[in-house]
Amino acid sequence: MLRTMIVGSPFGGQETRSWGRRGRWNCAWISCADAPPSPPFVSAYRCRFTADAATTVRVHVTADERYELFLDGVRVGRGSERGDAENWFFETYDLSLTPGAHTLVARVWSLGGMAAFAQMTVRPGFLIAPQDEAYDGRIGTGVAAWEAKILPGYAFTDPIAAWGTGANLVVDGAAFDWGFERGESGDGWQPVTVAEKGADYTWRNEITDEPLLRPAVLPAMLEEPFRGGRVRHVEAVPTTQTSDIVVRAANHLADETEGWQRLVAGNDGAMTIPANTRRRVIVDLDDYLCAYPEVTVSGGAGSLVRVHWQESLYTDPRKTVKGNRDEIEGKWFVTVWSLKDGIGDTFLPDGGTDERRFDTLWWQCGRYVEIVVETKADPLTIHNLVLRETRYPLEMDSTFAASDPTLAELIPLMLRTLQMCSHETYMDCPYFEQLMYIGDTRLQALITYAITADDRLPRKAVELLGASRMLNGLTQSRYPGRVRQIIPPFSLWWVCMVYDYALWRGDETFIRELMPTVRGVLDHFGRLRGADGLIASAKGWNVQDWVPSWKDGVPPDAYDGASALLNWQYIYTLELAAKLERWLGEPELAERNRRLIAELLPRIEESFWDEGRELYADDKAHQFFSEHVQCVALLSGFLGANKSKSVFANLLAAPDLARTTIYFSHYLFETLYQYGGTDIFRERLSYWHELNTNGLKTTIEMPEPTRSDCHAWGAHPLYHFLASVLGVRPGAMGFSTVRVAPQLGTLSSASGRVAHPKGFIDVSVERDAGTLTARITLPEGVAGVFLYEGAEVALHAGPQTITLPP
Repeated sequence: MLRTMIVGSPFGGQETRSWGRRGRWNCAWISCADAPPSPPFVSAYRCRFTADAATTVRVHVTADERYELFLDGVRVGRGSERGDAENWFFETYDLSLTPGAHTLVARVWSLGGMAAFAQMTVRPGFLIAPQDEAYDGRIGTGVAAWEAKILPGYAFTDPIAAWGTGANLVVDGAAFDWGFERGESGDGWQPVTVAEKGADYTWRNEITDEPLLRPAVLPAMLEEPFRGGRVRHVEAVPTTQTSDIVVRAANHLADETEGWQRLVAGNDGAMTIPANTRRRVIVDLDDYLCAYPEVTVSGGAGSLVRVHWQESLYTDPRKTVKGNRDEIEGKWFVTVWSLKDGIGDTFLPDGGTDERRFDTLWWQCGRYVEIVVETKADPLTIHNLVLRETRYPLEMDSTFAASDPTLAELIPLMLRTLQMCSHETYMDCPYFEQLMYIGDTRLQALITYAITADDRLPRKAVELLGASRMLNGLTQSRYPGRVRQIIPPFSLWWVCMVYDYALWRGDETFIRELMPTVRGVLDHFGRLRGADGLIASAKGWNVQDWVPSWKDGVPPDAYDGASALLNWQYIYTLELAAKLERWLGEPELAERNRRLIAELLPRIEESFWDEGRELYADDKAHQFFSEHVQCVALLSGFLGANKSKSVFANLLAAPDLARTTIYFSHYLFETLYQYGGTDIFRERLSYWHELNTNGLKTTIEMPEPTRSDCHAWGAHPLYHFLASVLGVRPGAMGFSTVRVAPQLGTLSSASGRVAHPKGFIDVSVERDAGTLTARITLPEGVAGVFLYEGAEVALHAGPQTITLPP
């Protein structure tokens, strides 16, 4: 079986069909006839068929909400790739068939209101369509003889603090249909209910309320057994409710550690837990992990196996402080806020002598895993415990090194964060929400452009977030999402994402499709101009950064009144959009943006410029000042040389500015690059060095005490290592030319390789006794410019050595 990628509709030639059939597939959605009136439930679909000869059959598969497809009991793949009703993705597989009888089975789950916030739905169902119409009658849904049944044994539990991730599971082995994936389990199979034929997204004529189907745009997610981790604590506990049981080394059963360690490591180490026994085992994965847990057992009638996950244990009885993440002694394995046992799944073995493999419908994540086992009168044997790591197959193709080796030491921390927040969409955090927020995603996409030429995930992000546009012109703050949230400043950051994609990757046709939404966002903010000429605070949650003194992350006057930060952000975004318009050959629209900027700038100067401090205030009353406002004002490029110099100097010198925290520090670092503050950048990296010192494996959401230990907006220094310190950036739209402008500061050298759509850009810069030597190699067909302290040297394809002064 092979997952393959296709482009466009799989069924061409629709122009010859009658008007009413255009855009319709031959195969139809099917559903389980005995399904409950509403989710949550899990169903199985099966089709028994015969292949006359050895052959390969291409099939297109999707489900609402999600599926796993099995051929003769072997999993073929998972889906459907996350999207929305207007962009409902299907996966394509090439099934290798031997002559004879075969069985296709799909496990389809529909959770409705208990699903993850990012999981969209129209109505429960399943669809499979062969590319070859000759196979429609054998395996095509709505044509072939498919059967379905509700799979018993599933109960759905509240994810508590991980509110956005969807329900957890309790799987009851006594009720479960063991062997369902082979299509042989139990009774209850009955003919399916046939609904509408599949609707292709390219046509859209006379389509009812149903998903519009388009090919998956991402490769299959990584799914590999993870065999790391250390068993750090084994304890006999008086109850399975462990949230109030503090971890004490004095209670550790050291003589049992080896057996549990063999099991965790997958070293053929089956464990038998005696009758009437309770064990609590805490495993330190020594890294952050997103994984599907699987537990294979036999025996143990009436027993319980619970697998819970935490990012860290907590140090205090109120469970608010985590402390050093490497430490577990004297700490609690407990869920923040809820003060309950944890987040994860429970398996209830039925006592069968055959091996029973329990698994989950969706993955879990964290650094620590707590396994709680309770047996009754029957001993339980655990044959296998597997954590199948899953994520987008994102790797770092670029490299970076510098004379300060502590910079490169941060790369694993930041790369792992990005990987753990990259799945079928980007995610703000894998543990609590799993939602693609625009503010977070802009930074994730920039990192992705810098470390790999694979732009499929950022391209999907730009497109889907744009698809969330509402009638007022704003996008939603996060998408896909079945719970709408509005963060107006994030709509402006989405416009910046469109610019970033155009700059780093190009594709004029794609960008043109996004421009109506770009213009709609800008028009929404233009309509907010008040009598004072300023952009008034938009309706919604105007969060900008988790500054401790800002309520809910909202800067002064951003709930009511006029915020300097929002006004400067509008200016900044108008200018980037003007560059897009000029690139697309729309000078009149570019000039309109420039006119709007010219109208707003004097109002900003009158309201927010503080002559005494030579800084911009956050508010009209000049009570509050922040690094944020100075950074965006400087990045806008409209201050002029003299004012820019003074604002930048005071940005660095003023001791009382509200400081950027992890997220918004990206814009501080961007300002430092533009105005030559590499050494300040390195000083402010102390926060990231502290994360390593504190035992963290990923970057956190906000200053301690933080909620999330894995938040991808904190990985942005990785982008700046390559784009700011090494100084490799696009010189023109589509990365058609290269701009290499390193900012060494007090570094004596920096080197690396930066991924480019046409190959790699190799840069090595060394400074010695006043002489700078740069060795640069550009890919074939790419030219550019090297900039350093006022010097400018043309770059050509191939290797080149530059010495300054000559």
